[in-house]
Amino acid sequence: MNTEQPKILVKDLHDSGVIIKAMNSELRRSILGLLIKQALNINEIAEALDIPQSTCATNVKMLEEAGILTVQQLPAKKGSQKVCSVSCSEIVIQLFDVKSKEISNSIETEMPIGMYTNYQVSPPCGLVSDTSVIGFYDNTNSFLDPHRAHAQLIWFKDGFLEYRFPINTPARRKISGVSVIAEVCSEFPGYNSHWPSDITVWINSSEIGTWTSPGDMGGERGILTPDWWSSRDTQYGFKKTWNVTSEGSFIDGVNSNNVTLMDLELEHCEHITIRFGIKDSAENRGGLNLFGKTFGNYDNDIILRLDLENSD
Repeated sequence: MNTEQPKILVKDLHDSGVIIKAMNSELRRSILGLLIKQALNINEIAEALDIPQSTCATNVKMLEEAGILTVQQLPAKKGSQKVCSVSCSEIVIQLFDVKSKEISNSIETEMPIGMYTNYQVSPPCGLVSDTSVIGFYDNTNSFLDPHRAHAQLIWFKDGFLEYRFPINTPARRKISGVSVIAEVCSEFPGYNSHWPSDITVWINSSEIGTWTSPGDMGGERGILTPDWWSSRDTQYGFKKTWNVTSEGSFIDGVNSNNVTLMDLELEHCEHITIRFGIKDSAENRGGLNLFGKTFGNYDNDIILRLDLENSD
C-alpha cells in the first residue's frame, strides 16, 4: 500500500486568482523550489536567494495566503523564527463547478469521482474516463494524474479515496440530515459476482457504516458503460445511501452505527469530508470500484445531500 498521503490543494475557477497570482513570479517559484527540499526559516531563504529579508517575508506571505505554504512561529536560539514549509504536493484548479441544487428542503451537491482531495491505494488499481485509461493500470502514481478529474471508474484493492464537499446551505437553515449516495461494488481482476468486500464510509472522520458488497459485478453490460470498455471487466455496481440524522447512522435506511449529527460537528466546519475505503480490519477485503455518471447503471457521480429543517 502507498503510505504517502499527498495533500492536494483544490480550487475552483472563481477562487483560482490568488493561486495564479502567487505562482506568477520567478522569485516565489524559487522559494517553493527551496522549500520542496526542506523547511527553512525566513533568514535561510533570504540568504539562499540573496534577497532582503523584507522581500522574502512579503513573498512568503503571498504563498501562505494562497495556501501553498505553511508558516510556523517556532523557538530559536534567540527569540523565535518563522519556519516555512510546503503545504501541498499538487494544486488542482477545477475548470467546472461542483454542481449544487436545492430540492425542496434539501441541498444536493454532485462531486465527480476523480476530484478526490486525498487518497491511499494499493494494486490492483486504476482509473478510466469514458474514453480511455488514465495513466497506467496498477500504478499508484496515476492517481495524481491531472486527467483524473475526468475519471468515470476508479478501483483499488485496499485503501481509501477522500473528498471535500462545500456546505452550501442557506443562511439560518439548520442541517437535519446528511446523506452520501454512490454506485459501488467489490474489486476483482476482471469481475467476480461472488467476491464480498466490506466497503466503509466516513463523514468528518466518523465511521458511518460498512456495507458488504456481494461481488465485482459483470456478465452483462452496464447501462451506461461505454462500448470501448471490455465486457470481461467490471460493468456496474450498487447504488447505496449512507445517512446520518439526530437518531444515528443508516445504510439504505437500516441502522449501521450510533454516530449522530452532533458527532459530525458540522457547525464548526467549512466543508464536509467524505471517505470511501476498505478498513485494514475488514473481514472481507475485496477492494472497491467507484462509478461516475457515465459508467455503470446510474446517472450520478457522488452525491452529498444535506436535509434542512423547515424555516420559520
